[in-house]
Amino acid sequence: MSDPSAPPAPRRWTALALIALAQFVVIMDTSIIGVALPEMRSALGFSQENLSWVFNAYVIAFGGLLLLGGRLSDLFGARRVFATGWAVLAAGSLLAGLAGTAGVELAGRAVQGAGSALIAPAALALLMALFGPRPTELPRAIALYGAAAPAGGTAGVFLGGLITQYASWPWVFWINVPVALAVLAAVPAVLPAGTARRGTVDWLGAATVTAGLAVTVFAIVRAPQAGWGSAGTWLVLGAGLLLTAGFVLLQSRRREPLIRLGIWRAPNLAGANLAQLLMAAAWIPMWFFLNLYLQQVLGLGAFASGAALLPMTAAIMLMMIVLAPRLIARFGPKPLVVTGLAALAAGMYGLSLACPDGSFAVDVLPASLLAAVGMSLAFIPSLGTALAVPDPAEGGLASGIVNTSYQVGSALGLAAMTAVAAADGARDLTDPAALTHGFSAAFRGAAALALLGALASLRTLRSRPR
Repeated sequence: MSDPSAPPAPRRWTALALIALAQFVVIMDTSIIGVALPEMRSALGFSQENLSWVFNAYVIAFGGLLLLGGRLSDLFGARRVFATGWAVLAAGSLLAGLAGTAGVELAGRAVQGAGSALIAPAALALLMALFGPRPTELPRAIALYGAAAPAGGTAGVFLGGLITQYASWPWVFWINVPVALAVLAAVPAVLPAGTARRGTVDWLGAATVTAGLAVTVFAIVRAPQAGWGSAGTWLVLGAGLLLTAGFVLLQSRRREPLIRLGIWRAPNLAGANLAQLLMAAAWIPMWFFLNLYLQQVLGLGAFASGAALLPMTAAIMLMMIVLAPRLIARFGPKPLVVTGLAALAAGMYGLSLACPDGSFAVDVLPASLLAAVGMSLAFIPSLGTALAVPDPAEGGLASGIVNTSYQVGSALGLAAMTAVAAADGARDLTDPAALTHGFSAAFRGAAALALLGALASLRTLRSRPR
C-alpha cells in the first residue's frame, strides 16, 4: 500500500480530491434525506415509528459491511473496489428514487449503504497508498479528507431542502447517479491501480457481523415502545450480542478471517478505534438533536436551520485543515484526542442547558462552536493513529476497522440517545418544553459518551514521538 513509486504531486492531490469527494458523498447521504422524510412517509406509507429505518437501513448496511469492504480492498486492489462501490451506490440510489413501497425504499437504502461500505475503506486505503510514504504530507491529506465529512453533512441539509421544495423527494437519491458516473470516468486516469493478492473472503463473517449490528440497533430503537424492561427487548438485544460474539468466535477459527484478531496488537489501534466509536456515538446524536431543536423548538425552517449549522461546519473545516496538522506535529496525537473529546463533552453539556424560549446566539452558537473545536482536535489524530498499522498489506483492513468503529458508534449512539430523548418527553411535537427536556437529556447522554472517550483515550493511547 505504501509504495514509494506513487504518482507525482499534481496527480496525487487530484486523486485526494476524488477521495475526499467520496467521503463528502458518503456523509451527505446520511443527512440529505432529513427534510424529505415527511413526503416519503406520505408517498410510501411509512408509519412514524418505522420512518427512522430510512436512515438506519443505510447506516446498518454501511457499518456492517465495512470490514468486508476493507478485506476486498486488500485482496482485489483498492481502486477496483472503490470503483465497484460507486457503481453499487448509483444502483441503490436509482432504486431508492424509483421505490413505490416502503420495502423497496429500504432495500434501495441498504444497497446504497453497501456501496458506501466498499467506497469508504478503499478511499482511505488509497489515501494511505498515496501519502503514507510522505509523512510531511500525510497529516494535511487526512485533514482534507476529514473536513469533507462536515461539509457533506451540511450540504446534505441544504440540498435536501432545496430538492424537496423545487423538485421532488426521489431526487435526493438520484443526485448520486451523475456524480457516480463522473467519478467512474475519472478513476482510471487519477487513482493508482494498486495490486491484488490471493486470498479468500469470509462471507459468513460479513453476514454475521451485519446481522449482529442490525439486530442490536433494532432492539435499541424499539425499546421505548416495547419497554426497556420487557422480555422481548432483552431477547432481541441478547440475540444481537450473541451474533456479535459469534462473529468474534468465527474470526478466531478462520484461516483467512474477515478481520485478523492479531491486528489488535498493533500499538494504539484499539485505543484509537475506541476513541472513534465513542466520538461518533456522541457527535452524530448531537448533530441530529441540534437540528431538531432548531426546527421544532426555535421554529427555524430547513434552510435557516442549515444556515445555523454553518458556523460550526466552517470552524470544523478550518481547524481540521489549518490547525490540526500543526498541533499534531507539535504535541503528538494523544493530547489532542483527549483534549478534543473533553471539549466535545463540554460543548454538548452547554447545549443541554438550552431553553424552550431560547435563542440561537445564546443557547446554540457558543456551545456548538466549542463542540466543533473538540471534534476538530480529536478526529484527525485518532483517525491517523488507527490507520498506522505495521503491515502495509493490511491497510484496507485498518481502514475498514476504523470506518466500522465510527459507523457502529453512529448507529448505536443515535439509537440510544433517541431512546433517552423519547423517555424524557421528546414525543409530544406540540410542546416545546417537553421537546427541549428530551433533547437536553440526549445532549447530556452524548456529553457523557464523549467524556468517557476522553478518559478511555487517556488510559489506552500511548504517547509516541511527535
